[in-house]
Amino acid sequence: MSSEPARPSMQVEALRQALVAPHGPYTALDVVAETGSTNAELAAAARAGAADRTVLVAEHQTAGRGRAGRGWVAPPRSGLALSVLLRPQPVPQQRWGWLPLLAGVALGEVVAELCGVQVAVKWPNDLLLGPQRRKAAGILAEVCGDAVVLGIGLNVTLPAGELPVPQATSLAIEGSGCTDRNALLAELLRRLDLLERHWRDARGDAVASGLRDAYRRCCATLGRQVSVALPAGQQLAGIAVDVDAEGRLVIDAAGGRQALSAGDVTHVRPE
Repeated sequence: MSSEPARPSMQVEALRQALVAPHGPYTALDVVAETGSTNAELAAAARAGAADRTVLVAEHQTAGRGRAGRGWVAPPRSGLALSVLLRPQPVPQQRWGWLPLLAGVALGEVVAELCGVQVAVKWPNDLLLGPQRRKAAGILAEVCGDAVVLGIGLNVTLPAGELPVPQATSLAIEGSGCTDRNALLAELLRRLDLLERHWRDARGDAVASGLRDAYRRCCATLGRQVSVALPAGQQLAGIAVDVDAEGRLVIDAAGGRQALSAGDVTHVRPE
C-alpha cells in the first residue's frame, strides 16, 4: 500500500462559484496545472491590463520565487501556490509595502482558525508554525506599474521527507485539523479581501485600519535579539522593538534605533 499523501486537484468551478463576481469579491480566478511562477505570469497579465483582484493558482510551480531571488520548491498539489493582482488605488504607493504584511496577517488568521495550529509571523513575510516556529509559508510582493502582485506559497501536505530544508514544515507535519486546499484557499482569499478592502478604505493607513496592531500581535520577531543581514554585506545586531507606521522593522542597536524596510534587508535571524 502506498504511503503517499492524497493530493486531489483543486475544485476550480466550485472555487469560481464561491469567489468570483457576482457571488464573490474577485474578478477572475484561474487554476493551471503547471507554470514557472504565478507571480511572473500575473505580472505579465498586470502589464497587459488585467483587472484588480485577478487570482492565479498553480498546482505546481517549476520556478517558484521568494524574496531576494530565493526559490520556492514543492511537489505538485502538495500546497498552495497563488498570486493575487491588486490595483490598490487610491492608496499612495509609499504605503504599498504593507501588502505583504497584510497577507501574512490574513494567512496566519486563517491557519489558526481552520487548522488549530500555533502560528506566528516572522517579519516581513514568513509564516511560522508550531512550538519550534518552523517556516511553512512565504509571501512575495512585486510592484508592476500601478499594480501589486502578491504571491503566497503554503506547505500543506508535505511529509518531513519532502521538505526542501530541515528548517521548514507543513500543516500536515504540525497536526493541522484541515489540509483541504480548497477550503484553505477559499478562506484565505476571503480574509485577504476583507483586510485589504479595510486597509484600502483607510487609504493605506495601517494605524487607522488596525493593520499595524494586528501585525504586531502576531509578529514573532518583536522583542527578540536579532541579527540582520543587509544587501551590501553588513550585519546589524540588536533588539527588534517595533514595526512602525510604514511597516518597517525598528531595531534598537548600538548607536540608536534604526527602521529597516523589507527592501533594505536580506535576512533577519534570531540570535
